[in-house]
Amino acid sequence: QVQLVESGGGLVQAGGSLRLSCAASRGTFSSTRMGWFLQAPGKEREFVAAISWSGNSTNYAESVKGRFTISRDNAKNTVYLQMNSLKPDDTAVYYCAAKYDWQTVVVGATTPNAYDFWGQGTQVTVSS
Repeated sequence: QVQLVESGGGLVQAGGSLRLSCAASRGTFSSTRMGWFLQAPGKEREFVAAISWSGNSTNYAESVKGRFTISRDNAKNTVYLQMNSLKPDDTAVYYCAAKYDWQTVVVGATTPNAYDFWGQGTQVTVSS
């Protein structure tokens, strides 16, 4: 069982930046593949980014490539999502997710059912 708590959300103007953090407790964080998803009101949860247990492999949604960066610090049991050049369309609740996975390359892992553990979410609002 991995418990996840997101932080770092807030209100930012278009073009601004935010860094989300997701702190893990219980379980073995360094053995997990981690992902970030977003969910806008009335829409399904959608994939943003994923990172392998080692941090050496990442995968991004096309809509955030070049703007968002996922990273992790296994010593701190934390995964991050650096979000730059934010747009109003990025407004959503952002969730981090985890699954025990020793694969060195992140392949797929872009759907919610590819993860077993979820945080409670943090709101990101981008004003125009």
